[in-house]
Amino acid sequence: MLIDALLIRKLITTVTDRVIAHASELTALDQAIGDGDHGLNMKRGFEAVVAGIDAITDQPLPQALQAIGTTLVMKVGGASGPLYGTLFLALGKAIPAVPSRGDAVKAFGTAITAVQVRGKSEPGQKTMLDVLIPVQVALLQGREARAVATEAAAATVPMKAIRGRASFLGDRSIGHMDPGARSSQLIIGAVMDVLEEKL
Repeated sequence: MLIDALLIRKLITTVTDRVIAHASELTALDQAIGDGDHGLNMKRGFEAVVAGIDAITDQPLPQALQAIGTTLVMKVGGASGPLYGTLFLALGKAIPAVPSRGDAVKAFGTAITAVQVRGKSEPGQKTMLDVLIPVQVALLQGREARAVATEAAAATVPMKAIRGRASFLGDRSIGHMDPGARSSQLIIGAVMDVLEEKL
């Protein structure tokens, strides 16, 4: 698939609209088990991406993704900025300018590994990885990623947090969806909506 400037613009605006529409929900989730700023931080970060959309879409796909990552690192506070920034930066470094589906899935896997290293975390610890990794497996298997992301985010509710600020709560983190898992689900859903429409 040719991912040109128009498609990159559509992806950015759709993801941003989705994150902003759910910013209050993300904040409420983070208030339950974190420091309560995830929604606001994500909203601010993606608004900054949209503000620079012309410069981003003037670049080939790899450089555009890296520009998004750099913006998120700079503008999203807390732990989410470095983690989401790493995801996009690593994705941009790993993906070719005109990727096949296989290229994209492989690059996504490389980016997830970079997030694991940056966050020093593993699946099952109630983090964004608990959505990203099942989605990558689904993509490798040719399954529908959107539904997997939704199920995976819901599956963080009964988990006990092992990493991040939520881990300080111990057993009290059980019964709440992880905010990073939810924001990852929202982003994946938005991306899949645009790509499926394109196909």
